[in-house]
Amino acid sequence: MLNKVFDGIRSAVVISIGCSVFLACENRVIGAVLFSVALITICLKGYNLYTGRIGFIPEKHSREDVSSLLLGLLGNVIGSLLFGLLIRSALANLGETALTLCTAKLTQTAYSTLVRGFFCGILMYIAVSTFREKNTLAGVLFCVPVFILSGFEHSIADMVYFAMAGIISPDAFVFILLVLLGNTLGAMLLPVLGMVGRKDKA
Repeated sequence: MLNKVFDGIRSAVVISIGCSVFLACENRVIGAVLFSVALITICLKGYNLYTGRIGFIPEKHSREDVSSLLLGLLGNVIGSLLFGLLIRSALANLGETALTLCTAKLTQTAYSTLVRGFFCGILMYIAVSTFREKNTLAGVLFCVPVFILSGFEHSIADMVYFAMAGIISPDAFVFILLVLLGNTLGAMLLPVLGMVGRKDKA
């Protein structure tokens, strides 16, 4: 059981590195591309990232699969807070940049936040499913920069950003829940549509 949580924490470690390099780059395109190091590592190492696994639950949802997913999410939350705060303590400039970013995020409407999370979820499913099915990282290298540059929201990355910004508040909590819900629904869209399509053919 603990290994699933620790795998979730390991995912958060590399996500926090991706967040850091994105904030450190003056060029958003370069920062978005370099952020891909996080999901590349997670895919190759098999770490437990909620947004990379939730899309597969509609097709395979045993008690063990759901338990692994939720334990991984717990690890994602713990790791995001710990390593986000750690980066903030050592790199004050990144904390200031994160504060500006997160302050702007909190001005979004709930609907906008949910939709941004939804489309990020779709891209995360495409990235990970392409890696699993085709054994290629091409999906990761394109989908990660696309979701960042489009302004879509990734719940685990946002947890890191808010920790780096030093914002731990009810508003931030609601924001993260909306993004998490959007990521979940978005990641499930394509596989659910595929399942419906297969039933129609039958």
